Amino acid sequence: MATEKIILGIDPGTTIMGFGIIKVVNKQMHFVQMNELMLKKYDDPYTKLKLIFERTLELIDTYHPDEIAIEAPFYGKNVQSMLKLGRAQGVAMAAGLSRQVPITEYMPKKIKMAITGNGNASKEQVARMLQSVLKLKSLPKNLDSTDGLAAAVCHFYNEGRVDVGKSYTGWEAFIKQNPDKIK
Repeated sequence: MATEKIILGIDPGTTIMGFGIIKVVNKQMHFVQMNELMLKKYDDPYTKLKLIFERTLELIDTYHPDEIAIEAPFYGKNVQSMLKLGRAQGVAMAAGLSRQVPITEYMPKKIKMAITGNGNASKEQVARMLQSVLKLKSLPKNLDSTDGLAAAVCHFYNEGRVDVGKSYTGWEAFIKQNPDKIK
């Protein structure tokens, strides 16, 4: 009997949210879709968060993923950027949690390492490797969608491994694993 699983990968962002979907059939990956939610034209940060939440719900309701893999925000030089990314990631996670879809977050270096073997690989190197592995005809202009796809593929590669990152199966699990975030 064939085993099937759908994995939604998300690269959260407040300018562009990238996402990719793969289907795993009998431990074989198949490309389903990748795309971007363009948020540049919206000035209001709360409108952007609402759109991220709604698009994530739409993806869940359309493709019925069994699991979500999401890129964790990383600390750069700009604290404000990290806060914005954290909010974008949070609303995408909230959408998944509201639909009871298990979520695992991965650090960017872990995703790059899983895809290319190099944790410092460029977006272009990650995209080209995905193109090769998934036999994609072409790559998108913006590589945010390939970053989302990379999160899904990273999750597939790390399946069954113990230390994959933080994983949540619902609000209850999130609260248990993050008591410091509850007031």
